[in-house]
Amino acid sequence: MAVAAGAAGWWWTQQPLTLAADTVEVSVPRGASLRSAAAKAVEGGVRTSPELLRWYFRLAGRDQTIQSGEYEVTRGMRPADLLDKLVRGDRIVLTVTLVEGWTFKQVRQALARAEHLSSDTAQLSGAELMAALGKAGVSPEGRFFPDTYQYAKKSGDLAVLRQAMQLMDKRLAAAWEARAPNLPLKSPEEALILASIVEKETGRANDRAEIAGVFINRLNLGMPLQTDPTVIYGLGERFDGDLKRSHLAADTPYNTYTRRGLPPTPIAMPGKAALMAAVQPATTKALYFVARGDGGSHFSQSLDEHNRAVNRFQRGGGGPR
Repeated sequence: MAVAAGAAGWWWTQQPLTLAADTVEVSVPRGASLRSAAAKAVEGGVRTSPELLRWYFRLAGRDQTIQSGEYEVTRGMRPADLLDKLVRGDRIVLTVTLVEGWTFKQVRQALARAEHLSSDTAQLSGAELMAALGKAGVSPEGRFFPDTYQYAKKSGDLAVLRQAMQLMDKRLAAAWEARAPNLPLKSPEEALILASIVEKETGRANDRAEIAGVFINRLNLGMPLQTDPTVIYGLGERFDGDLKRSHLAADTPYNTYTRRGLPPTPIAMPGKAALMAAVQPATTKALYFVARGDGGSHFSQSLDEHNRAVNRFQRGGGGPR
């Protein structure tokens, strides 16, 4: 009798689980007991006896290693496959993408929209959020690397931000280590600020290094950077999409027409290419550039040449002048 029961039990472990649908989701709470984990599997749509499932988990001797989380169970999976998922922590994985050139505000909006990502940070200010990430006193702008990040269903956005911050720290350190000699940049933070400007000014990827070269030349000469994206950033909510000459004259800490040198913080998230352009700029004599209207830029060494280019391409300017 016992032999027959054992044989039947072994046979059951080798059969595909019966499910309520082609795919069901099983939610195992933190600290769940073996009994409750089996019950949650049945509750999620695994059509079997919770006691039978618990018996198998216990028989396998691996109940202490079951991990909490959200799991996907599909047709054809056997009890052993389900147990293996729970032991490995093979949770449902979702993704969120942070885009090059986004501001911190846009990052927060993307995280708020991300599917099944709980908001640990919605009530935190930028300063409070950075303190929670261990960088008290550091501006959150530009501190997160643009990339696609994976997260488990129902996990928190602070964990995603920590991944993005750590990756930016790594990318920035590598770029700073590879910097060209004699740059007018005193720290990795200044390289990050310049890279954020390069990111916002670049319409075509192969222009990045030369745009960075223009800004490096201006920094070396003590000339204002005169870059519109910093002015726009400083205007904040006051900017309605139409940059006026009055805006260029209105002083803010980010107005690089009224103030020399770099702005106080990055203005967006630079990608790897912009980081490398900032620390390995093109060797150029250009001091000016203007958008051509085709995604690229025209570079000039003199103001007269630049003004002619502005009249030709924009009839009103744009970019450093």
